[in-house]
Amino acid sequence: MRIIAGKYRSLPLEAVKGNNTRPTTDKIKEAVFNSIGPYFDGGMMLDLYAGSGSVGLECISRGIEHAVFVDKSYDAISTIKKNIAFVKVPSQCTVLKMDAMMAVKRLAQEGKKFDLVYLDPPYAHEQNEKIMSALCELNLLTEDAVVVVESLKEDVFSEEVGHLHKYKEALYGITRISYYEVTK
Repeated sequence: MRIIAGKYRSLPLEAVKGNNTRPTTDKIKEAVFNSIGPYFDGGMMLDLYAGSGSVGLECISRGIEHAVFVDKSYDAISTIKKNIAFVKVPSQCTVLKMDAMMAVKRLAQEGKKFDLVYLDPPYAHEQNEKIMSALCELNLLTEDAVVVVESLKEDVFSEEVGHLHKYKEALYGITRISYYEVTK
């Protein structure tokens, strides 16, 4: 596993040990960033169910100003912190060890707003539509925000969730990527 492009291109990242975390493959990361734009001009991103932190660190490498990494696993949090230290970007990162919904509520209380949200929960425990609804209800999204959902290819989500509209879907092997944007 590595950072694919940007300032920290080709830096290797540590994966979470064991089988409880499924890393986002380089192929999927490349496809996602080709779809949402390869580079960013600042902004905030939220990496829920962050695992190793590879998606958020990829965003920082490509120009996101700050990433919030959320995971409830001790092993994942430890791996995220090691990867942030290795890439040397601690000032651009916030790491929260907690349940995704609890994190969403906390971030709303702090008045945070995100330009990009990446949802990649354990496939058997996904609550993607519930999380997307909360992101809308709690006003956590900027007016140009994009929400990317990584799920099993069999999972189909609503076209509209809150004020989010699905504008694209793609399949990669057993994985479905669903792209949502804020309805204007």
